[in-house]
Amino acid sequence: MSETPNYKYCNSLTEYSRFKTLEVRIGDLPMGASNPIRIQSMTTTDTLNTIATVEQSIRMIKAGCDYVRITAPSLKEAQNLAEIKKELRKRGYSNPLIADIHYTPNAAELAARLVEKVRINPGNYADKKKFEVHRYTASAYQAELDRIRERFVPLVKVCKEYGTAMRIGTNHGSLSDRILSRYGDTPEGMVESAFEFLSICEDLNYHNIVLSMKASNTLVMVQAYRLLVNKMIASQRNYPLHLGVTEAGEGEDGRIKSAVGIGTLLEDGLGDTIRVSLTEEPEFEIPVAKLLIEKYTLSSSSGNSTIQQHNPFEYSRRSTAETGSLGGSNVPRVVADFSTRAGELKPANFFSVGYSYSAATDKWTISDQACDYIYLGDKTAGFAIPGTLGLIYKYKTWLKLKTNPRSYPLFSLEEFVSSKEHSGQLNFIRISPEETGETIKALSKPDLKADSSTLVLVIDATSLSRQRQALFELENLKCKLPVIFKQSYSQLDDEKFRLRASADCGGLFIDGFGDGLWLSSDNAPALVNSTAFGILQATRTRISKTEYISCPSCGRTLFDLQETTQKIRKRTGHLKGIKIGIMGCIVNGPGEMADADYGYVGTGIGKITLYKGKEVVKRNVNSDNAVEALIQLIKNNGDWIEKEI
Repeated sequence: MSETPNYKYCNSLTEYSRFKTLEVRIGDLPMGASNPIRIQSMTTTDTLNTIATVEQSIRMIKAGCDYVRITAPSLKEAQNLAEIKKELRKRGYSNPLIADIHYTPNAAELAARLVEKVRINPGNYADKKKFEVHRYTASAYQAELDRIRERFVPLVKVCKEYGTAMRIGTNHGSLSDRILSRYGDTPEGMVESAFEFLSICEDLNYHNIVLSMKASNTLVMVQAYRLLVNKMIASQRNYPLHLGVTEAGEGEDGRIKSAVGIGTLLEDGLGDTIRVSLTEEPEFEIPVAKLLIEKYTLSSSSGNSTIQQHNPFEYSRRSTAETGSLGGSNVPRVVADFSTRAGELKPANFFSVGYSYSAATDKWTISDQACDYIYLGDKTAGFAIPGTLGLIYKYKTWLKLKTNPRSYPLFSLEEFVSSKEHSGQLNFIRISPEETGETIKALSKPDLKADSSTLVLVIDATSLSRQRQALFELENLKCKLPVIFKQSYSQLDDEKFRLRASADCGGLFIDGFGDGLWLSSDNAPALVNSTAFGILQATRTRISKTEYISCPSCGRTLFDLQETTQKIRKRTGHLKGIKIGIMGCIVNGPGEMADADYGYVGTGIGKITLYKGKEVVKRNVNSDNAVEALIQLIKNNGDWIEKEI
């Protein structure tokens, strides 16, 4: 008899319960245990410019930043941390400082004597990344570990002596060649990379440690953190977690992507500090982080013992029957909600959800972010609709309109069971999570089974955990009906709506559960629609636009990231499905871009290196000509299409 897989990574799968970690001392602001979820960000100024760094740090602190991270790429920057700290203390600010270290152990050892915490990346602290595959014998692999230990132990001893905390921060894009050769580009490799360094710390009885598993791909990021906690539980560890989606980008896309990744894990009860990595000024990251954590506290609940059969460490989509354009191998569909819109419906009302109508030609133009269905409730559309669009009505209204093409009813369970008139194409049944079992039992009756090939469930809930509860029940009942997740919001400003919806819904698609997304809100229809498509894009379940993997800038950055990102976005924003990495320096270069198709990386003052995947194509391009050179590279590889005017 096979054993049940060990998928445990949180207290509860169906109710919020924060995973309790040990307390780590970081200056006067400890993290983990019963402490609130802390917020941090990173300066973008030159670390050698003391006043500029101090003033930016103060702006971050005033915005609500608990910990201020500063890059220290060499000894001279590490030395200047003392001056920055001195000036901040002089001005009355005692927030802990964190030194960000990559390739320089000597800088880390100095910084650990000066600031409250150091962050090291195990992928490049003692390793060099050349994207080379090696075959290691057991003895050769152990020799590499011994070499790492020799380089790393001095820092651990300094941290222990000075009471300095440490973050062992694994990044998906900068795993060492050694880890990649044994584990591949996987969440397992990310966890193992951290555990190698963690074991060295524990051998020296040093435990003032925070762990992170960052990636720009939200699926990889979520899976890696879950696997990390799973392995910590199995080995009786409970170190605090720093959450973040690295290189999330800017604007709406960066916020949605961050909320999907960070929010999914917060909903799981994981996370003790977060950093939202936007390609914007660091103080603009703080309000986003505040909104993400505002509903999460240390719960006294120990959760429940729900057994998950679905593997949370690998993506696999729930198997469903294909019903119309829903389920099966179809991409998740988007439902817009016009049921509460005031006034008579006109073709112009559909412009906000991706459909443009020309009266002169009597034709519709459909964008890549055109919704698939519109719920009208009791309202009616007295005009011919686009051929790709379906209209959903309340059941009693549909009865009057059932001869209209592409018109479908929305039932309550009671209405569907008692009614003798159903659509021969699509029938939507709206239920709460608590009605799931009752619904499947009712639908299994012989007189309703004939309609099973037309049924789609709309599960209406208020949180990821309640939606997930319903999905687990469907899996246990071996139900193959497609599912649309419906989430309703009211009286939220645009920013809060976007972040709340992304955090509530993102995890469902990361876990492969969803066949459709229906966001109902009193915010503007265009915003609601773009948010729905943004969530699907961030979870990589439906690609509808270009994706930008853009680092948030720091003192290592060699060009204006915000300005350059805007230039590249303006020229390439129509290249649906292409991923472009825009990195300020070689530290955040080919590794951090991970799975980008093309890369634009700062390699010197005024100099850019261009990549195709992880391969260098052109070095030291003058920055004045680099955007044009990037476009030419895309053209040369056959990925360019002209923008429609």
